[in-house]
Amino acid sequence: MDATASAGTEGSVGTYDIARIMQAIPHRYPFLLVDRVVEIVADKSAVGIKNVSINENFFQGHFPAHPVLPGVLIIESMAQTAAVLVVETLGPSAEGKLVYFMTVEGAKFRKPVVPGDQMRVHVVKQKQRGNIWKFEAEAKVDGKVVAEATYSAMILDR
Repeated sequence: MDATASAGTEGSVGTYDIARIMQAIPHRYPFLLVDRVVEIVADKSAVGIKNVSINENFFQGHFPAHPVLPGVLIIESMAQTAAVLVVETLGPSAEGKLVYFMTVEGAKFRKPVVPGDQMRVHVVKQKQRGNIWKFEAEAKVDGKVVAEATYSAMILDR
């Protein structure tokens, strides 16, 4: 996967802070799993950030003596980052639409993500056919891949 586009990449639209993310996608606490999108190139790629905090409610039950971010939430963070990319790519035509998961393939979890980590989610659009989009993503902590997956989503009216 080549998700190494930089902020100066042609077509880059800059960053999304949390307020802009909340305008783009409907997710809210406790299920909003991307804190910032630091890089987005419409119709190509995005890099989202998830700051992992011990204060998140799922850590109460997901190995309380050894808190680990659940793998399904890492995948959801990837999907939310991709949803922001879709909204940016579609522009005004995205209004009133939702991005629904369809498939997850080849998910691999390489290293636990724990409180205090900053997870960077690198998403690359693989293809789009009609309202079906396919993505490849890697989640990294300190530059090391902690998870990866390929997944698809369908864009539908709310």
